[in-house]
Amino acid sequence: MLQTPTSHRHGIGINRRELLQVGYSGLMGIGLSSLLARRALSAENRATTGRVVHKPKSVILIFLTGAPSHLDTFDLKPDAPVEIRGEFQPITCRVPGLLVCEHLPRLAARADKYAVIRTLSHRDNNHLMSTHHLLTGHLQPGAFFDKVASRDDWPSYSSALDYLQPRSDGLPSGVNVPTFLREGSLTWPGQHAGFLGPSHDPWQITRDPNLADFGLDSLRPAPGIDVTRLSDRRSLLAEVDRQQAQLAGLAAARRLTDQQQLAFSILDSGRIARAFAMDQEPAAVRERYGRHSFGQSLLLARRLVEVGVPVVQANMGRVQNWDTHGDNFDRLRNSLLPPLDQGVAALLDDLESSGLIDETLIVLLGEFGRTPKISIQRPASSPGRDHWGRCFFGLFAGAGVRGGQVIGRSDPIGAYPATTPYSPDDVGATLYHALGVNGDAEVQDRQGRPVRLNGGEVIQALYTGRTG
Repeated sequence: MLQTPTSHRHGIGINRRELLQVGYSGLMGIGLSSLLARRALSAENRATTGRVVHKPKSVILIFLTGAPSHLDTFDLKPDAPVEIRGEFQPITCRVPGLLVCEHLPRLAARADKYAVIRTLSHRDNNHLMSTHHLLTGHLQPGAFFDKVASRDDWPSYSSALDYLQPRSDGLPSGVNVPTFLREGSLTWPGQHAGFLGPSHDPWQITRDPNLADFGLDSLRPAPGIDVTRLSDRRSLLAEVDRQQAQLAGLAAARRLTDQQQLAFSILDSGRIARAFAMDQEPAAVRERYGRHSFGQSLLLARRLVEVGVPVVQANMGRVQNWDTHGDNFDRLRNSLLPPLDQGVAALLDDLESSGLIDETLIVLLGEFGRTPKISIQRPASSPGRDHWGRCFFGLFAGAGVRGGQVIGRSDPIGAYPATTPYSPDDVGATLYHALGVNGDAEVQDRQGRPVRLNGGEVIQALYTGRTG
């Protein structure tokens, strides 16, 4: 269950810890560095801006943190031995060759709306390293077991977009909801801008949008004050000035004074705040997504895309929520698959009915798959599956993806790809393609050296239907 952080009210009603945390700079106590950097950081400071290769789309990345079992979701093996196939039965879809788990009935009924890749593959079995790989399209620099996030990491997709195509309209290039991936001293890499710096970090929202009082006071002034009628600007400026002192060591701090007017224009516009006004959504729609964190996070993702946010990452639960070493089948059956099925189906339906499906790439995946052979770690424990990076699935829909197809085939026990494997680098290239970013663009690392943004290949089979 999500825990609501301790409230910390300022004189102007901004609750910075509870409501808006922007990467590392946000965790240090300010949520404006990413928001305010759009004008000051211009293209002339870049080694290259990266050409737009087509009309940019939006991306909703549904991240199943902890990694779901491909064998119990979209790559079932009903003819395999019982220690491989597990407990679930498949649903036969209208899509030839696609077997969907019986606990995903809504998605099975909508199989014509998406494509499933069954041959995603990489060599890592560590959560942190694999998460970095999936969320950036790059291997983690200097990777080792449980290497935590650092500013040497590669940037997230929204951070690279923000760097190459900076905005001036007050909207962030990326928003992550509703959980920050951290456990104890371990902060998961891939959630921030890495070597591009904190001014390009995505916004990090750390409250459950299913809560009755969900709303961003840091984007809307204190309750009772209309964001479109902001009057206490001097008080806000004083608060920003006070927080500026806390960031004396950050590059973003040196630009803050020149950007304060942009902060006011953002607060005046209220576009992003309206996206977070979940109470304005019809009750029937909220029920259709499901009154749980999964469903309401996906509804919020849809609302953010509607107001123009190009990248939304929706984490399905707390960090490692899908890590089922034990109790795999009960957890999937009772608490993980049903809300995911409900929320993603509603998202697909809404985007299709509004026409946004043509402009929005939906990607659903975890950082790896699970072992083909079921394990029992302790005599009294329930059966589970362990980490397995060699073969796993990804679901893709919208933005030109041809629905109703299965791409790739794993071997008879789901251990290795039997056809063309696709790497996280290729997933990254595909996301950048959807965003209108040239994967060959050069960015600069912390030493000022030019490096290629992405080394993968766009997964053309998603768009052509030809797997080769």
